[in-house]
Amino acid sequence: MLDVILAGGGPTGLLLASELRLHGVQPLVLEKDAEPTGQVRALGLHVRSIEVMAQRGLLQRFLALGRQYPVGGLFAGIPKPPPDVLDTAHAYILGIPQTTIDRLLAERATELGAEIRRGSELVGLSQDDHGVTVELADGTRLRSRWLVGCDGARSTVRKLLGVGFPGEPARIETLLGHMEVTAPPETVAAVVAEVRKTHKRFGVTPFSDGVYRVVVPADGVTEDRSIPPTLDEVKQQLRAYAGTDFGVHSPRGLSRFGDATRLAERYRVGRVLLAGDAAHIHPPTGGQGLNLGLQDAFNLGWKLAAEVAGWAPEGLLDSYHTERHPVAADVLDNTRAQVQLMSAEPGSQAVRRLVSELMDFEDVRRYLIEKIVAIGVRYDFGEGHDLLGRRLRDVGLKRGRLYDLMHGGRGLLLDQTGRLSVAGWADRVDHVLDVSEELDVPAVLLRPDGHVAWVGEDQQDLLDQLPKWFGAAVG
Repeated sequence: MLDVILAGGGPTGLLLASELRLHGVQPLVLEKDAEPTGQVRALGLHVRSIEVMAQRGLLQRFLALGRQYPVGGLFAGIPKPPPDVLDTAHAYILGIPQTTIDRLLAERATELGAEIRRGSELVGLSQDDHGVTVELADGTRLRSRWLVGCDGARSTVRKLLGVGFPGEPARIETLLGHMEVTAPPETVAAVVAEVRKTHKRFGVTPFSDGVYRVVVPADGVTEDRSIPPTLDEVKQQLRAYAGTDFGVHSPRGLSRFGDATRLAERYRVGRVLLAGDAAHIHPPTGGQGLNLGLQDAFNLGWKLAAEVAGWAPEGLLDSYHTERHPVAADVLDNTRAQVQLMSAEPGSQAVRRLVSELMDFEDVRRYLIEKIVAIGVRYDFGEGHDLLGRRLRDVGLKRGRLYDLMHGGRGLLLDQTGRLSVAGWADRVDHVLDVSEELDVPAVLLRPDGHVAWVGEDQQDLLDQLPKWFGAAVG
């Protein structure tokens, strides 16, 4: 019997596979597409996802192939400078195509020993108290202890489970593609600047090597958005909005997306869980979708591994839903708000002007940016220190940096007192005796995902908290 089957080989499934392998769990990734897609739907990593890569020692691979951008202008495309200070050591957006993200994450998962089977489509599933049986399109049956549906917005796993997916259907649709243009760059820039004064969903911007990324509102909403638009359809819409099609040609990939907004009622049914777009969909405004899925995987990986290994305390795996469902709900709300602010309707434009004025205040700008890039997320761990439930930024230590000590995916006690102990949990928690000028608390206990589980200096208090996250002591 397999440990875990992951349905879907996109960023969420691939990162989850790596997280499981760090803990010795053997995942099998099933991806229905025989070859990696050439479509570039997402364009980068937000701050929290950049931190995730740094926590696992992967950031340099991504930095080598990406480009750093300031974090201003993310909320509804309102052009504002970045906040003066963000609670992170990585205050930038990393521009990097999703195709490259997929490739790097697949390489990482393979290096760690995960198996990725392409051309394997899940079409059926059943479960009992001991495991899950899945059926593939070719008739193959596989058995695993757990199954995670990372299979996108049209998730087969979610549908087979019968999990409700309430929300709003698409009311508008947008065409997306990467293609060459014959119009001079200065002409493209001037026309786009004029159109965007009233149509914020329009864009023709340089992408790479003479290729432009074209985004244009569609004419109505199609029944099946999995059917890509034609080049003629894109040209027609460009002419409708800009009075020219810029001579677009040689498309590298065309797709369409809507503003449907839905959230799964449950992230877990028995031995089956949902993550990424299988659990939530929303408009791409603010570029949060791929990042939200990565952060789902980062939250779930160590918890599911603990369940497989047998040391998970009661309720740990269910805390995946408890923690991540509200985060997704908040993302859905902020994208709803951004879509309204990008509407050409006079009322929406009036609200946009007001929000733009409010964003001149540093605190407002920081609040909205931290929401978009997910460093403002705080899980509810109850009453306590302000750090409790938040992820700890990559603080500098006397002997290096914090995130360099988290590559193995274990818990970590950062002890500035030298008086504490994690004896009994040494197989799950690293004890680091070091000091940081950036940290004004005696000690912090970090979960494998970097969120602060405890703050203090009392040994008995620490002993009361360790079992909550890391199970019973050994020895």
